[in-house]
Amino acid sequence: MPAAAKPGATPPKPDTSLVRRARKVNRVLAETYPDARAELDFTNPFECLVVTVLSAQTTDRRVNAASPALFAAYPTPEAMAAAPREHLEQLVGPLGFFRAKTDSLLKLSQALVDDHDGQVPGRLDDLVKLPGVGRKTANVVLGNAFGLPGITVDTHFGRLARRLGWTEETDPVKVEHAVGALFPRRDWTMLSHHLIWHGRRRCHAKKPACGACPVATWCPSYGTGPTDPVEAEKLVTTQGPA
Repeated sequence: MPAAAKPGATPPKPDTSLVRRARKVNRVLAETYPDARAELDFTNPFECLVVTVLSAQTTDRRVNAASPALFAAYPTPEAMAAAPREHLEQLVGPLGFFRAKTDSLLKLSQALVDDHDGQVPGRLDDLVKLPGVGRKTANVVLGNAFGLPGITVDTHFGRLARRLGWTEETDPVKVEHAVGALFPRRDWTMLSHHLIWHGRRRCHAKKPACGACPVATWCPSYGTGPTDPVEAEKLVTTQGPA
């Protein structure tokens, strides 16, 4: 049995062949989904933060439908922190869990006002201290609102990382670190978009479209779904369901 790594020791470098295979997959996915991006609508860091928090347990399309009225009424942290709870609940009601989400928005906005002069911080350590903001949400904001490298490990990303053989980890933070070691930091944000788009459109959780997959050659899980091209093509969607 190999000796346990000493605390603080540098983790071993990933296998070179795995790095090459993973980067090839990312290049092919970039060609397959040239328009890959965040599918939540926002125009500034505050909106990005809010819609990402609201997207939990619902679809991006529902959030995009509800957010224009929300931001028209409360466009800034100061305005949202002072919002009447009843009105905020009405605006986010269609998204489900409206009481908990309203509570998160009120506390989040107040924390931005009290601790950050009404501005969304651009550091991971500061973001994860905000009410209702976890590491996944923080990385979404960093990568898409600030242009800073971040890996977004949602359910799609984690599923594909394991199916592609990049990691066996199930903990999102461990998945983030394991996959991050395979790619240059500059690729992290777009890598997240590529895998999430692929997971939403082809590599579905229950029935992946293996026979219509552009990266099947490099996927050790090929055959999890139908391999017949005609049957598999019927499973391909042009828009992500969530």
